[in-house]
Amino acid sequence: MTHATLAQLRKELGTRDRHELAALCLRLAKFKKDNKELLHYLLFGSENEERYLTDVKAELADVFASVNPSTPYLAKKTIRRALRMLDRFARYSSIPETEIELLLFFCERFNALGRNIRTDRTLQNLYQRQLVRIGKLVGTLHPDLQHDYALRIERLGH
Repeated sequence: MTHATLAQLRKELGTRDRHELAALCLRLAKFKKDNKELLHYLLFGSENEERYLTDVKAELADVFASVNPSTPYLAKKTIRRALRMLDRFARYSSIPETEIELLLFFCERFNALGRNIRTDRTLQNLYQRQLVRIGKLVGTLHPDLQHDYALRIERLGH
């Protein structure tokens, strides 16, 4: 079976009526959790980005609360799970400031975990990659916003 291109899908969706499109969206949402989460964001979260950001931060805070700092292996698993969750939720919002805020929150929570977590080489590299990622995203913003975020990144870097 061959897959249709995005242009073909767009053209075909343009020919369908409103009720058919609603039915197709609901059917698509049934098959994958990511589709359902994206549809939820588009319908309920995109109008109020601040509330969406607060909700995602609360979920990330719950994941960070479950980190077991006594064992680096378990801590790595939980921190990577938090990062995968962050990436998924940041992908839904196409606003770069949202992704930057989530990454900054991730780095702040990572720093709050304690010294024995931050000394692990793998986790230290993961943290540094997130700082680089934030730096790249900040480079695409307006200069005023770049300056504001640069101050927060500098605090995290030390």
